Amino acid sequence: MVNKNRMNRVAAAMAAATLMAVAVPAATAQAATVAPRIDLRVLVVDDGGGAVQAITAELRDTGVPYTRVDLGSASRPVINAAFLSDTVSGRPRAKFQGVVLPNENPFGAGSAELAALTAYETTYGIRQFDAYTWAHPEVGLEYTDNGGYGGSLDGTQAAVTAAGKTGPFGYLQGQVAFEDNSPLIMESYGFMAKPRAGYTSYLDAPVPGGTERASLLGEYTHDGRSELVATFAYNEYQQQFRLLARGIVEWLTQGVHLGQERNYFAVHVDDVFAPDARWDKTLNCTPGDYACAGGEGKESTIRMTAADAQYAAQWQTSKNFKLDMLFNAGAGEEWKSENGGTDALTAQLLADKAKYRWMNHTYTHLFLGCTQDVSVSPWTCTKNAQGATNWMSRADISAQIRDNNNWAASHGLTTDRSEIVTGEHSGLKTLPQQPTDNPNLAGAFADNGVKWAGSDNSREPAQRAVGAALTVPRYPMNVYYNTGTNAEMADEYNWIYTSRADGGSGLCEDNPATSTCLPAPLDVTTGFQDYIVPAEARTALRHVLANDPKPHYVHQSNLAEDRTLYPVLNQVLDTYRALYATSAPIVNQSMKETGVELSRRAAWDKAIANNQVTAYRIGKDVTVKAPSGVVAPVTAPNGTKKQLLLGTADFGTAYAGTRSAWTAPDLLQSAVTLKLA
Repeated sequence: MVNKNRMNRVAAAMAAATLMAVAVPAATAQAATVAPRIDLRVLVVDDGGGAVQAITAELRDTGVPYTRVDLGSASRPVINAAFLSDTVSGRPRAKFQGVVLPNENPFGAGSAELAALTAYETTYGIRQFDAYTWAHPEVGLEYTDNGGYGGSLDGTQAAVTAAGKTGPFGYLQGQVAFEDNSPLIMESYGFMAKPRAGYTSYLDAPVPGGTERASLLGEYTHDGRSELVATFAYNEYQQQFRLLARGIVEWLTQGVHLGQERNYFAVHVDDVFAPDARWDKTLNCTPGDYACAGGEGKESTIRMTAADAQYAAQWQTSKNFKLDMLFNAGAGEEWKSENGGTDALTAQLLADKAKYRWMNHTYTHLFLGCTQDVSVSPWTCTKNAQGATNWMSRADISAQIRDNNNWAASHGLTTDRSEIVTGEHSGLKTLPQQPTDNPNLAGAFADNGVKWAGSDNSREPAQRAVGAALTVPRYPMNVYYNTGTNAEMADEYNWIYTSRADGGSGLCEDNPATSTCLPAPLDVTTGFQDYIVPAEARTALRHVLANDPKPHYVHQSNLAEDRTLYPVLNQVLDTYRALYATSAPIVNQSMKETGVELSRRAAWDKAIANNQVTAYRIGKDVTVKAPSGVVAPVTAPNGTKKQLLLGTADFGTAYAGTRSAWTAPDLLQSAVTLKLA
């Protein structure tokens, strides 16, 4: 809770600070006649609170360079005129294009640092974001007792105002619902208030118990300065922040900054053509799995039918969304030979082959790592007489890749042979049993031209090299491979996420840091739709809204029987399209494209960390210099042109009301130069 007396004292201190005489640096007179250089970097003054951490995460993940000043550090730099600006080659330089503060004055009454910031922002036209503060006149708002509200915002149905839509938040349809995921926990707190003179509301909501609306986010213009004022608390994961984060950065940087942002979503369907094993609700394990005691002779499988394939194609058309089909052709051929020599599923998928993206998942889904000893639980790697690990050979791994490629070519499937996801991500290190990659894996990749290899994000969230190839981490969706029906899904979910006292495995009790037990078992007839679908959709949508290009993966069993995947995808896609304008479509790209994106980001982040990037704006000219071989992400307003050796060209591609691209100098150029409209 916020102590109002403390807030009143803070407000008085802030008012006193604004009345102080501010010393304007000598650069002011010169800046009036010479266009200053404004470096493309943001200053973040950090008090350790969640709001500043959230905006810092947005800057980091977008690729915007920033300098963080830790208010809690005794060795932090003093924010004064010399820290903020200087002169380069006779031209005044503003070292930061925007300023993020925890609130409108985190320094205390009479602060010389606030005075320096005020002078700096006024002189160079720099904007300031007050990450979280309370409603009071010093930020352009009435107190909440004058037609406003202060308290929990859980479930609040806020909306972007007309000014917000024509301003920094035009990429949104308008609705911004505050999360309310648990009735037991207050997830959001804040203040709604009426604007005063100079304040333009960008986000408002109905005042509880009243008939009017009041502001939660807006721009306060005063004394030659502009502040964006947020009066609600948030963290980097909450949907309300994720929806607004892009617009906050665009407002702060006036639409010109390093970095770019997209909303990505791709879904890989593994094991296509192959059957998947089925969960046994009595044994609470999967017969056929070495760890399923008592499962011998009780094996059952789940495999799509031709009708399921027809539905998949129709669903894609209705949702304007393409699935990636990761196929095991040899496993499909084995199934066909064991089932009368015909396979209607494969025939239907091949008839619709042009409707999907196809990717190699190896021929028969063999484990490509060490030779496993499954007589013990957990399994271990076998050793030879000399005590060395027995590995699948390079030739056998290569055959799994090559034979699948050859089958695809002979059946007219278009694939990118530089991409692969091995069965179970095998061959890559699997802790704790196999702490290193199969040493034969990189060679087999090279034999087949593989450059991009899918990995499991839950085990390896960072991209890394496997010989000449790079991994592409994938998010596992919590829609289980070994369940074909809603009831099976809920039953296995209960086993994993309920306590032993409630009939579960107790895994959640044993691993409280990574898993929370359900308060009670789900109803197996309704639990999937009522609990699992919304939970999984929220998780996936959180990735989509976080500028995260990593693909998600499921299995062909999830397109069979009760078709458990579609309710989750429907909720993700429908929710997204209700929230975002058509100017910000979901980017559904190939694994190779994601791999390129991740590798570019890694190189860019390294260059930024090593202070190897120089970027600035002088008037309507933007200059970006990065190390050789490093491609720079840049965002600029519509109408921006890129300077070529001869003439100019339209810069970037349109997304969410701006234009952006990964860009590098053209022939005979040492820097990227953009011309703003």
